[in-house]
Amino acid sequence: MALPDHEHKLTLDEVLAELVADGLVPQANADKINFPARNQGGVKLHPLVVVASQKWKNPHPPFQTLDLEELTQWLAGKLGLPYQHIDPLKVDVSSVAKVMSHAYASRFMVLPIAASSREVVVATAEPFEREWEREIAQILRCEIRRVIATPEQIKRYLPEFYNLARSMKGALKTHEGAGQSGIANFEQLVELSRTGHLDANDQHVVQIVDWLFQYAFEQRASDIHLEPRRDSGNVRFRIDGVMHHVYQIPSPVVTAITSRIKGLGRMDIVEKRRPQDGRIKTRTPDGMEVELRLSTMPTAFGEKLVMRIFNPDVIVQDFKDLGFGEQEEQRWNQMVSQPNGIVLVTGPTGSGKTTTLYSTLRTLAQPEVNVCTVEDPIEMVMPQFNQMQVQHNIGLDFASGIRTLMRQDPDIIMVGEIRDLETAEMAIQAALTGHLVLSTLHTNDAPSAITRMLDLGVPGYLLNSTVLGVLGQRLVRTLCPHCKEKTSIDEEAWNAMVAPWKATPPASINTLKGCLECRMTGYLGRSGIYEIMLLSPAVKKLVAGSADIALIREQAYKEGMRPLRISGAQKVAAGLTTMDEVLRVTPPPGQ
Repeated sequence: MALPDHEHKLTLDEVLAELVADGLVPQANADKINFPARNQGGVKLHPLVVVASQKWKNPHPPFQTLDLEELTQWLAGKLGLPYQHIDPLKVDVSSVAKVMSHAYASRFMVLPIAASSREVVVATAEPFEREWEREIAQILRCEIRRVIATPEQIKRYLPEFYNLARSMKGALKTHEGAGQSGIANFEQLVELSRTGHLDANDQHVVQIVDWLFQYAFEQRASDIHLEPRRDSGNVRFRIDGVMHHVYQIPSPVVTAITSRIKGLGRMDIVEKRRPQDGRIKTRTPDGMEVELRLSTMPTAFGEKLVMRIFNPDVIVQDFKDLGFGEQEEQRWNQMVSQPNGIVLVTGPTGSGKTTTLYSTLRTLAQPEVNVCTVEDPIEMVMPQFNQMQVQHNIGLDFASGIRTLMRQDPDIIMVGEIRDLETAEMAIQAALTGHLVLSTLHTNDAPSAITRMLDLGVPGYLLNSTVLGVLGQRLVRTLCPHCKEKTSIDEEAWNAMVAPWKATPPASINTLKGCLECRMTGYLGRSGIYEIMLLSPAVKKLVAGSADIALIREQAYKEGMRPLRISGAQKVAAGLTTMDEVLRVTPPPGQ
């Protein structure tokens, strides 16, 4: 497609003619697009949007639908211009909003997406309009680099970016003008906002918080971190277990955002010197209900706020969805179907222990069963359970919580975590008196849970009488199904991963590539890998004797426990993840 002599908006006839010439669309299909299809509600649609709405198939392999992304990439290739998928998490909104005004960008439907002293990158869906390029280059005196983006992305992000930049600027101006007294006044205004009397100036902060939540939900974040620094604050998201830097915010605005969120979570806004916990229930843009668990911590430069996002549909899943294999699911069900005893789940923070326990309790919580939990804090409010929150300020800890639950006629008790001897003793007492107790420990693998309990001071004979088994787990990122590619396996790397065990390498494995669906990371979602140790008579004999962790681990392997590395290797062989990911999350053998 040659650049025309005169500037104009891209026309549908031009696009159709080039698609027909390239053999992507038959002439008969092009002739079928009638006039009403070119307009929607009296608004003239972009030609690429019109063609994408037809959902035509590309006649060439891999025979994909000619969607808007595909068509925009085709147009960029025809013109020799770079195609750009706009990732809002990689755009410095404050700097790009200074390139041109909102009105000017809206007039030409262009969107700055990167800006430096030497170059400004501007996304457009109208490649034949160049007037704005000459004007901006003359004003800024730097190079303007055009990229092609979909008209829908430009239409969506143009108002969002400028509204966010405007809110940041407005919030900063308000709080800088108010000084220290302004912060106090703001805290009072946030308190009033819950009754509907919010000052108009604080709408800037409200919009920033709404934006923060919206993008966290869209990016599948599990945690939002708001971190104050000396001169500014950082916003970071944890996505699939990995932290991503999202935005840098001026320090006064960080304080205002933190106060706003604390107000929504019914926390003490004035108190900034001690840690606090709170909870917000809200909805995603598509109407799904989610809970955010809030935690503040005083740091050198102010309060650090972390919001953990809980999606009820994610936290209570089928065991196969969690990543359990057939053998692992059978061994797990064998443990949790017992009428009494202790079942332990181990792993570091963020390894999915809570999800496993909630999913298990959901299957066990039948109408004829009384399920009670004592947690710190309650991760997700579930209607099937009776849940109690630990409150150390009034002396309600795990041990006293279990003691209370014992008088509530429970059948199944879930203890958030066994941290000390008193809690361990109460859990054992509950198991000995006919209750099934589920709890967590922080250890590197399943056999280490036994030595941890012994280190706390629990006698070996009591462990043998009560503990049914231990599940150790980790979460590995799974390969994006939209872009993963088959590749040959490096047998040396495979053998190094599974050593000291032996496992036949698969004929081929999948490797990551990166696409728009996974934000070019190659990974999309996570799955669990597990090792399950049952306390057999042979293991109990070792616990009662020397309690040597190496001997216990070796005996568990003989009885069918599959170590975490081997469980991860099976997921590599199945094409679900990579060897690097398994090595990243699993401990070395024997540790």
